Order: sequence, then C-alpha cells, then structure tokens
Amino acid sequence: MLGFLLRLLPFWVREPLLIAVGSVLGVRIMYLAVRDHDRVAAGLGVVFLVFTAVRIHAVVRALRARRNPRPAASADAAAVDAATQAQAQPQAGTGPSPRPDTPEKDHNAWGQAVAAVAVFGALGAVLWVAPRVMPSDVSTPQPASCSGGTHEELPKAYKQTPRSVTGEELCKALNRPDLAKLLGTPGETATTASGTSNTAPLTDGKVAQPEAEVAFDTYSVNVSATYNKLSIDQYVKLMKFGDEQDIKTLEALGRPAVISSAHTMKFEISLGSGGSGGPVEQGPLARTLSVALDRNDRGGYCEITVWSKSGALPDDSVLLDIADKVLASIPEQPVR
Repeated sequence: MLGFLLRLLPFWVREPLLIAVGSVLGVRIMYLAVRDHDRVAAGLGVVFLVFTAVRIHAVVRALRARRNPRPAASADAAAVDAATQAQAQPQAGTGPSPRPDTPEKDHNAWGQAVAAVAVFGALGAVLWVAPRVMPSDVSTPQPASCSGGTHEELPKAYKQTPRSVTGEELCKALNRPDLAKLLGTPGETATTASGTSNTAPLTDGKVAQPEAEVAFDTYSVNVSATYNKLSIDQYVKLMKFGDEQDIKTLEALGRPAVISSAHTMKFEISLGSGGSGGPVEQGPLARTLSVALDRNDRGGYCEITVWSKSGALPDDSVLLDIADKVLASIPEQPVR
C-alpha cells in the first residue's frame, strides 16, 4: 500500500522524500551498529545508504536532462511530426487558420519542492509524536513498582501508634527514580520493590515495624521504622553487646544516629522431595544507618540497610544521602 502511494507522487516529490528518509535511517542505523557492535544492523544500514545513493544518482541524472535537453531531432522523428501536422491542418478555405500548438506547461519545480518539504515535515512529525503516543517497547526493562493491590487490615499496633507509616508508604518513599544514582549505579533499574506492615518480633504484636525493600543488580536497600521506646543512645549500648561492627555515632537530619555493620543470614530452601533446606549460614556484610524518629530522641528509630551479594558496600555517605531523601518524608514521633 505504501509503495503504491509513493508511485502516485510526482518524481520531484517522491525522490527527495526517499532520499531524506533513507539518509536519516541509514545514518542512524549505522551509528547504533557501531555503538553496539552489531553486524546485522551494520548490514541493514549499508542497504539504506546504498538505496539512498541510487536515488541521489537518479535525481542528478534528471536534473542534468532538464538543464541540457537532447536535440529534438532525428530525421525520422522530424518527418513523422511534419506528416502529422500536415494531416491535422484543414483544407485551404474550409475554415479558420489553425492556432499554433500551445506548448506544454513545464513542471512547477518550486511547487514540487515545497510539497516534498511539507511531506517530509509531516513524516518527521509523525516519527516524533509516535514514541510519545504508542506504548513503549515491551523488551525494555521497566523498573519495579510497589504493590498497589488491595489494602490488608493493619495490625492494632498501627492504630495505637499515632502518625506511624505503613509498609506501602515506606516502599513509595524508598523506590525513588534517583535511588540507583544515589547508590552509585545510575544505569541500573529496580528489579523488585515491596513493602510490609509488620510488627516487631518478641513484642506480642504491640510495636509497629513497617519495612520496605528495593533490590537492584548490585545493591539491595531495606528501610524500616520501629515505633518503640528505645532511644538511639540505648540502641548503641545494645549494639556493643551484639555482633555489630564499626559502630559510629553521628547526626542525620539533625537527629541522633548511628552507623554499624552486621552480617546478613544466608539460607537455602529446597523445592525437591521432602522440601528440606540447608543450614542457615552467615551471609555478606550489611551496613545500617539508624536514625531517631525525632530530634529529641524520645524513642523509636528508622533504619536504612544496604548490602550486596558480592559483599561490596558503598560509602557511608551513600546512607546519609538516602536518609536525606527518604527519611525526610517519614513523620517524627509526636510528643507523648
């Protein structure tokens, strides 16, 4: 259908249009082929460029023919024209003298050129608008989004804790478009994102502890909020009796904070017969920033934990940057 429509166009509209489209596509495909080292794309780009060169050659020949027309005149053609004119003339005295033949109007080259530019402009507008109107390519990996399903009933601890956030709210705060850039891996996209509204263990469901996690190819980030009465000062004292390492106290968002390291747990689950799993092992090291929920450190804290399968960890400044962006959206504990 497209080929039929192109054949209906005048020569001086069709050929410039084909040259413009062929050159743009050819150059673009060749650029992508060189960048991605794709031989198939390089071959396709060469085809477009050769096609464009053929069209340019045809236009050049047509221009030369218009500027230097061939002599109208072989002897046979002249004789045939003379005989035709003689037959077409009426007998003497039988009618008015014939009018000289009106020369055929030459093609309006300027009009056709303007039409070619208009058609090419319309095609360019379509190509520019199409990516914004048509759905994106399904092969392009899309960043994971937080679950937006039906909301489950929150535990009673959330109703008893004023201004507590939920796991879904934490997930939306953590799953930022610039999170990968903050982690130092701007080219990555989130593979998973989730949030849960749980309660703290060993509290009989009385302490709200929502958490969210976003995973990338390199790093995974977990954010949680614990609404208990434990201050950061008390938390630091507990850390010294635990397995935490490299404990460093500081301030974040104007609140008391502490950075520590601890090993994650690694375990395997077998889906074969019996469903048995391997023993729990020590996983890679994780770095955690714990920040008080309010400036007066009246109890409760938020934690940002970063780890990777390889064991590599970002600088502590990365944790502080994430805290500045994410924890700023978490409300402080009200005065009790």
